[in-house]
Amino acid sequence: MKTDLQRLTFIILKPFILFIILSLSIFAFLSLQATTRRPPPSPDLPSDLKIRPGYSSYDSYLQRQLNKTLNPKLRHIWTTRDWDRKVSKFAQFFSDLQRRDLISNSSRSLCIGARVGQEVAALQRIGVENSVGIDLVPYPPLVIKGDFHHQPFRDGSFDFEFSNVFDHALYPWKFVGEVERTLTRGGVCVLHVLLSRRADKYSANDLFSVKPLEEMFKKSELIEVRSIDGFGLDTEVVFRKIRN
Repeated sequence: MKTDLQRLTFIILKPFILFIILSLSIFAFLSLQATTRRPPPSPDLPSDLKIRPGYSSYDSYLQRQLNKTLNPKLRHIWTTRDWDRKVSKFAQFFSDLQRRDLISNSSRSLCIGARVGQEVAALQRIGVENSVGIDLVPYPPLVIKGDFHHQPFRDGSFDFEFSNVFDHALYPWKFVGEVERTLTRGGVCVLHVLLSRRADKYSANDLFSVKPLEEMFKKSELIEVRSIDGFGLDTEVVFRKIRN
């Protein structure tokens, strides 16, 4: 009789035991997922650099950036009406950098956040043939797929890197770290940034002076800052990598 009672008790409790085991397994899995998707720890950022709130995960940040990059209307404008105007303007910027000996025709060059590759086309137009862009969405042959927080290149791959999307970096210190990692020693990075006001609605950070850039470029020296009129951006900042 006692054995039958124990058997009956086990039969009744078995579904509950299985439920508890399954629940604990699911909880452990979700906890592991949350840990692996947790943003990297933020260093103490200068007061002149603000990270915009509102991103629950890195995936939500990427999706917001893709909402702009994949917008069919914008991509049509970038490849038609805007193409010649922007390629010509970028070519002027890069030609001026050539005259200042900051880039040469033999420079291995990278354009970061290049969308459809107007910057790359401009570099090739002025004779810098070994040029490529990266963006979340590729646009071959000018732009390959790549995340500027995790550049898909080996250390020291480039002599010159250009970007006008620093404000789109959710982790600016990682953006800068990847630039310095993939630049060769003596290589040049040119950033076009906005300092006078908040950037557009897709921006992930707001920069109000050059000081935060100086602090984050730990392996480089600041060699130039000047005012520009660059598609809504107002300042050109130039760094040269001086140590590995």
